Amino acid sequence: KEAISSYDALLVSDGTVVDAETIAAGRQLKVIGRVGMGADNIDIAKATSQGILVLDAPEGYVISEVEHTMLLMLELARHVSFSNKNLIDDKLQEGKFKGVELYKKILGLIGFNSTGSEVSSRARAFGMNVMVCDPYLSVEQAEKLGVVPASLEQVLAQADFISIHLSGDLAGQCILGAKELARIKKGVRLISCGYAGLVDAEALCQAILNGRVAGAALSMFDKERPAGNPLWQLKEVIATPHFGAFTKETQENVILQVAEQVVQVLKGKPTHLAINVSVLPPELSVEVQPFIPLMKILGSFYMQVFGGRVKEIEITYSGEIANYPVTTLTTSFLVGFLRIMVSSSVNFVSARLTARRRGIKVREATSKNTSGFNNLVTVKVTTTEQTFTIGGTIFEGNDIRIVQIGDYSTWVIPSRYMLVSRHLDQPGVVGKVGTVLADYGIDLTGMQLGRKDVGGEAFMVLHVDKPIPYKILQELERLEPIFSIRFVENK
Repeated sequence: KEAISSYDALLVSDGTVVDAETIAAGRQLKVIGRVGMGADNIDIAKATSQGILVLDAPEGYVISEVEHTMLLMLELARHVSFSNKNLIDDKLQEGKFKGVELYKKILGLIGFNSTGSEVSSRARAFGMNVMVCDPYLSVEQAEKLGVVPASLEQVLAQADFISIHLSGDLAGQCILGAKELARIKKGVRLISCGYAGLVDAEALCQAILNGRVAGAALSMFDKERPAGNPLWQLKEVIATPHFGAFTKETQENVILQVAEQVVQVLKGKPTHLAINVSVLPPELSVEVQPFIPLMKILGSFYMQVFGGRVKEIEITYSGEIANYPVTTLTTSFLVGFLRIMVSSSVNFVSARLTARRRGIKVREATSKNTSGFNNLVTVKVTTTEQTFTIGGTIFEGNDIRIVQIGDYSTWVIPSRYMLVSRHLDQPGVVGKVGTVLADYGIDLTGMQLGRKDVGGEAFMVLHVDKPIPYKILQELERLEPIFSIRFVENK
């Protein structure tokens, strides 16, 4: 407990218990990496309350689990282990082990997680036709992947092989019970390598005995195999320990993945392996990742320029970005925003909780109106006094632009150090500010200007090469045309 007090990160396996007391002792902890899948040995609630990210690496197991599934599918089709045992026992009867081909057979996938998706590509390489029952699979995505979206009823009625690939939050829920197995296509072969309880063991046993199910391959833990259950004595059943992911390569990959992501977190960058914060699926990162720094910049920029006692934040995502999950982007805005308002220790885990505790309502909306941009994010912040708006977009690659500041349309390329002013529109304002900065050895590196009406209120964003001390800001604010001026540091 004493040693952990100076640690920034902690990596543990399933044999190490990280309880609330241990986490409380880790006063500098920023991230806990679980070298494996699942985090039952870590007090996630305590870690979250302390603003500590918890990571695991479920994707590191995918390839091994996929190959295990394909192995069992082939085993069900060709009876290799059973025929091998009979050959050794000198009881080989060739006709007894007649198998079936995978070619042109229909594979029905119930669920389409990462493992299911990879199984479908390998099954298609065998010449199988793949149908998928998954409520989140769009027709467009299915077409792109070469699979056919289907209902559970269609899978049960048509599939020659069925493999279950559901998420962990369904563990223990019975997906295939007596009613479903009674409607299943006769001669089907069933594979369940995932979580316990997805298939009713007693109903499956009966379905095999009456000839409706030709065979089943199941992975299980010891506690899933009650003594005396007749299912495990059936020659049509292949049972393996729950070791689909237990390969040399997987163990190495998982350690590397977790270690790399821990380094990412310590560098202040987002991670897709966190299990106690809303994150982006890896396959969406290419499309959405560039918006994460944009949102942090918008949040930080807003708070440094406008401030105020914030009651509500409404973020509208317009254009192509509205088609993707935006929860993490909203959290990114809150991180930038709250690090100015509250503390630099606010992170992707604690941001939403911090906003809620401060009574700030956060809303998300989508819109087709992009005001001429392919993508546009508009943030409306309501304080106890008034409402301000800031907007931004992304161009090719990571080209960030702030395109709205308050009532002004603009075209700001964010830099490390900026001065943002509201002032009277009159000649010489830039010169006056530039003269004061030059007296202190501060150079201007760029600027953007805007105004509502000639001679009315205007604004400018000046890019400078070093931080502006408060005393210089006070001197600038005393200049006759300046209404307000703020220093913004984009960390």
